[in-house]
Amino acid sequence: MTPKKADGRSSAIAAASILLVAGVVIYFMPTIVVSLGAYSPWLATAVGAGLVLSFFLVFWLRARYQRRHED
Repeated sequence: MTPKKADGRSSAIAAASILLVAGVVIYFMPTIVVSLGAYSPWLATAVGAGLVLSFFLVFWLRARYQRRHED
């Protein structure tokens, strides 16, 4: 029973750290996009979309990893 409890704690810590990093990135995203928009609007759009999509990509990759490594 202990391994499942430790696995749940590990998943919670991983999710919390991912959300924390994503929160920091999303907090600074408007500043990054506006500064890039002064250089190129297309670059700012691409970077903004990439930052938002990377949030979902991390969770998708983690889910795939967990499905492949089930015991």
